[in-house]
Amino acid sequence: MLLGSQLRRLREARGITREAAGYSIRASESKISRMELGRVSFKTRDVEDLLTLYGITDEQERASLLSLAREANVAGWWHSYSDVLPSWFPTYVGLEGAASLIRVYEVQFIHGLLQTEAYARAVVRRGMKGASAADVEKRVALRLERQKYLADDGGPEFHVVLDEASLRRPYGDRQVMRGQLQHLIDVSERPNVRLQIMPFGFGGHSGESGAFTILSFTESDLTDVVYLEQLTSALYLDKREDVTQYEKAMKELQQDSPGPDESRDLLRGLLQLS
Repeated sequence: MLLGSQLRRLREARGITREAAGYSIRASESKISRMELGRVSFKTRDVEDLLTLYGITDEQERASLLSLAREANVAGWWHSYSDVLPSWFPTYVGLEGAASLIRVYEVQFIHGLLQTEAYARAVVRRGMKGASAADVEKRVALRLERQKYLADDGGPEFHVVLDEASLRRPYGDRQVMRGQLQHLIDVSERPNVRLQIMPFGFGGHSGESGAFTILSFTESDLTDVVYLEQLTSALYLDKREDVTQYEKAMKELQQDSPGPDESRDLLRGLLQLS
């Protein structure tokens, strides 16, 4: 995505159309569009030809962009789990790992970055009925690997609003749920985590359309991405008008939910009742 956005910026600065850029590398206009969105792999020769077309002659700048092209084609660590993942999800894992700010509203269950191992196993078993024990454990291992982002020194800011429904819907037995509630209390104390609970008592709210994730990146060339997961696919929205609507919904959810301290008290109350 970063390389694609930089290639788009260079093309637009020269006033070159996607059609003309495609012609220069013996490709279609649609391929240039996919390249600029970061949705296809990059051939070094194609990037070299595009840089020449865009008038980039400085050797250091060319070397930097060509190095980015090589990095873009290296499979991420998560690809070793692709055999147990739906086809659309590896893209999300890559974006999640690159994000500097992750904003989430979740209603069905606890978000994957906050799940305990036992709770994650119960969720995966429910979602992968009929799967072998090995496949279940591999999916759980991926979820735990993703969580290491939050504990890293350079980890992202993670702002999450959990609907109270996700806390009351049991996955696993009583011990699993108690462990999950305690884990939420502990994780909410981390400096890069802002955890809020949207209580039943509030009534209707701006998250009525369901769960969503907004991913933001440090690089100025990268736009925010909204991730919407469906039963058989996922949507990745990056148009400014779409992102703005979800940012507005997230802001309202944060304003309408109790703050982090009050939400922690709510979690402690549920833990005592469980």
